[in-house]
Amino acid sequence: MMTLTAADGHKFQVFEAGNVNAPRGLVVVQEIFGVNQHIRNVAERLAGHGYRVLAPALFDRVAPDIELGYTQEDIKAGLEARAKLPAEKAMLDLQATAGAFGAGKPLGIIGYCWGGTLAWACATQTPLFKAASCWYGGGIAAQKAAKPNCPVQMHFGTEDHSIPMSDVEAIKAAQPEVDLYVYAGAQHGFGCEARPSYSQKDWELASLRSLAFFAEHLR
Repeated sequence: MMTLTAADGHKFQVFEAGNVNAPRGLVVVQEIFGVNQHIRNVAERLAGHGYRVLAPALFDRVAPDIELGYTQEDIKAGLEARAKLPAEKAMLDLQATAGAFGAGKPLGIIGYCWGGTLAWACATQTPLFKAASCWYGGGIAAQKAAKPNCPVQMHFGTEDHSIPMSDVEAIKAAQPEVDLYVYAGAQHGFGCEARPSYSQKDWELASLRSLAFFAEHLR
């Protein structure tokens, strides 16, 4: 872990993976469960493909060391923590994380669940990233009219009960330039090995698509 400071003076922890001198960087944005083992696994896997990866602990603004699992109690705690954190404060931390890579390094951002929504926000509200991959971001539909500043890729499951397909279709209609993929039979969190909804085949395909997307745009 490393410590960064946001523009408003808030200090927060960041999980770091990969070579600090890697030519390309990725920011991994957490779900509502903190920078837990799943997010650390994601960061380590991406680092294995030649990236320096940083995953900021956004919940440090609520309380230090929030790291949750996937029980109903954990979901309740995660939702409560997210409700206490204004989106603009999370954006300050993500901007500070991007700044930690230094000037000149091409950066991508990838987020899951809440992090998928924040990755879309970063793509549309900042010029910091050259590519954004958003996995099952439940809040994207409410921001579907925003204009992205970089190429964006999205991943949704047809059986995601928290993101109806009507939302996915609305996003697709509003953002025809976005690479939007839908996985038949996949549920919310299909890319998380710790969830009952995990789908290995869909995770593998979405991961390959994300890696190819970043390889193309982070040159």
